[in-house]
Amino acid sequence: MKKIIPFSALLLFIVAAMSVSAAGQTMPDTMAQVSAVAGTDTGQAVPDTSVSVASGALTTSVNPVQGGTTLIYKCDMKKTIAAPLWRSVKKSFAEADSLNADFMLIHMNTYGGQVDIADSMRTLILNYEIPVMVFIDNQAISAGALIAVAADSIYMRSGASIGAATVVDQGGQKMPDKYQSFMRGMMRATAEAHGKKPVISGQDTTWVWHRDPEIAQAMVDPSIVLKGIVDTGQVLTLTALEAIKYGFCEGQAETVEEVIKNAGIKEYTIKELKLTLVDKIIMLLVNPVVSGLLIMLIIGGIYFELQSPGVGFPLAAALFGALLYFAPLYLEGIAANWHVMIFVVGIILLLVEIFAFPGFGVTGVLGVIGIVTGLALVMVDKIVFRFGPSVDGVKEIVGAFAIVILAVVLSIVLSLWLSRKLFSPNRLFGSLALETSVNKADGFVSFDTGKLQSLIGSHGVAHTVLRPSGKVMIGDEVYPAVAETGFISRGTEIIVRREEQGQLYVVAADLA
Repeated sequence: MKKIIPFSALLLFIVAAMSVSAAGQTMPDTMAQVSAVAGTDTGQAVPDTSVSVASGALTTSVNPVQGGTTLIYKCDMKKTIAAPLWRSVKKSFAEADSLNADFMLIHMNTYGGQVDIADSMRTLILNYEIPVMVFIDNQAISAGALIAVAADSIYMRSGASIGAATVVDQGGQKMPDKYQSFMRGMMRATAEAHGKKPVISGQDTTWVWHRDPEIAQAMVDPSIVLKGIVDTGQVLTLTALEAIKYGFCEGQAETVEEVIKNAGIKEYTIKELKLTLVDKIIMLLVNPVVSGLLIMLIIGGIYFELQSPGVGFPLAAALFGALLYFAPLYLEGIAANWHVMIFVVGIILLLVEIFAFPGFGVTGVLGVIGIVTGLALVMVDKIVFRFGPSVDGVKEIVGAFAIVILAVVLSIVLSLWLSRKLFSPNRLFGSLALETSVNKADGFVSFDTGKLQSLIGSHGVAHTVLRPSGKVMIGDEVYPAVAETGFISRGTEIIVRREEQGQLYVVAADLA
């Protein structure tokens, strides 16, 4: 029981450390936003957006800061829209705030990714204090299109495309309409957020959308028909020239320098994020492959601890693996508090089973269920919970549990293989195993038969729970024993009935 206390304290320390770290992560973003607003109020030069109109066409240009070099902060989005990229994007925007940058330039080339993370990115862009430009170097597909549409201005390389934002699952299959409706709404709302602009044709002034919401949602829904743009049954994807024609692109450019020139900025300095070692480590740990290896470390450590209770090192390795698994996901907002708590409760129940009630009963089973559940639920997309119970949600949850269970099986098989390879004779740790043979003919016995037989009929107490095996205390000494019938609770008075091959068999005194 004494061994549970330090491990429980360690688990509580891990949870507290993650909470403090998460608070520390959110504070810089808040302070940066306040700083940007304060800079505006104190009269700092902030670039503005001006609209130039021509007959039948609408173009947007940005005026650079006057009286000095324009500071442009460049943020790369050239990977799958997922947790590692979201971390670097948040840091880039926060650092741009701290440097009082005049423009944010996103260099994009992505085929999409997680919808919930893309939603967070587009919200960050829409609420950002300074103009955001996007340079689509090749593709802005699916979630990438949503993020690009949120920007104040878009520039595309020749041969680039934007659109095809239909929501699909991990197998590439189209999700049900409620998911498509959610994505349509986000695309439409993002386009509407840019408002309407006047187009002057002769004596007439017409107000038109800067980004047409109908075109935006046609990138999601193949049933939408826009005359001359897209026919029914097709999801809309625009080329660079088409995007310029329909107001989804401010101009064509081949390089970052050409984008800046087209935006009307002459003297400028470009800054971009330099990832620290800690950032790189965190981005590595949230990689799905590394997460899978950490799950195997956690399960393998727990398995070794169950095989040799009280050793401590395998359990410490499992806890360390859990810290590396949950902490980065928690800091990125992927793992919620209740995910971590389910896992922690599972570990505590397993510790109680190992140290307080040796064997494997209800407490141990509940502990394993808690551990597997905590590990699996982190993998489930938050969008599933947003739409409530559904067949698709069940599929994703079952898939997450299947991955964890597969990792459990692989880790146990690997643990068995490693134990044979490492601890068998002539192996790396073979010297730790007993290799000398002891024979009865040479006078060696594994127990004192005479002493054990003399205990028959003796009274004692159950030192641990016997279900049916455990330990009993007779006098001042503790002996392994087996209950002849049923389970015997700890502290129950017992009587030794017999001894066979060095094993004591006991019964409760009130049954004798």
